[in-house]
Amino acid sequence: MPSHRIPGRAAFEIAKGTQRVVSLSEAQVARALDPDELLRELEASFGALARGEVQCPPRPGITVPGKGFSLAMAAWQPGMHICVKVVNIFDGNLAIGLPNHLAIVNLFDPTTGAVACVMDATYITGIRTAAAAIVSHKLLSRVDSRIATIVGAGVQGREHLRLLSLVRDVDEIQICSLEFDHAERMAHLHPKAHAVRDVRHAIQRSDLVCLATHSARPVIEPQWVKPGTHVSSVGYHPPEGELPPALARDHRLFVETLDAFAAAPVGCSELRGITASKATTLGDVVNDPRRGRAASSEITIYKAMGIAMEDMVAANLAFQRAQRSGLGTTIEL
Repeated sequence: MPSHRIPGRAAFEIAKGTQRVVSLSEAQVARALDPDELLRELEASFGALARGEVQCPPRPGITVPGKGFSLAMAAWQPGMHICVKVVNIFDGNLAIGLPNHLAIVNLFDPTTGAVACVMDATYITGIRTAAAAIVSHKLLSRVDSRIATIVGAGVQGREHLRLLSLVRDVDEIQICSLEFDHAERMAHLHPKAHAVRDVRHAIQRSDLVCLATHSARPVIEPQWVKPGTHVSSVGYHPPEGELPPALARDHRLFVETLDAFAAAPVGCSELRGITASKATTLGDVVNDPRRGRAASSEITIYKAMGIAMEDMVAANLAFQRAQRSGLGTTIEL
């Protein structure tokens, strides 16, 4: 193979030395990410992923019995930095005042492999997950959708509430939660939102349904969903989950990639037993809208697993904005 070494120097004589790396805190990442831009770039990269232009291998995981699990997620698309995220999901953290999802991203120069940025990815994990679901609503829900319901008043509920109005001009957003006071407090974040106690009634009158919980069992019943509704589900809680399997089995199903049908931690528990040939990827719809909603009365389902491409897009956008605006701290490694 061709040599790119500096003339006269052997490999053992070359040391890495000190490199300057940008470090971004959770607050700085939040300041650097523009939600509209994130939705646009995610949609574009879903199309690129379906065309084979993005490397996004399945994620390996480590389980700490009785505590939680850790996932490693890597992706690269030409024109971007290589992204590697580690996300740790430890439910017991909530009792000690920590988020139950903690994550960090490293970005690497695709020319040399040198680390370029280290950033907190807790905020990224929250917003990119919701943003992918909102992209599904843009691509698959009826344009005349007017009533939305968000089930869940956690981080994902908050991010869905913030982003949904960017793609659909709804008249009303209903918020349901096991903790009604949490739903009430979250509803104060949006002028069209209000808390609802009766989940069944809320779903029955909804055009858009966003499942955004950490539930280990289905949070709605399939028969509650009316014709023409688009349902998104981002919850991840093996070995079961928040989405009724019958909804995914009996209606048009859309996923990020067909890896969604693999066993956890790569895939989605709710899709167990469903053949992958039944599903369409969001990227397929981006590239050919005819592969999306076929009729106004059709029920469409989007089940998310969360993929590294989404982290890559969000982290690269945050890094680019940080470079332009001078955000971040330079550290030496």
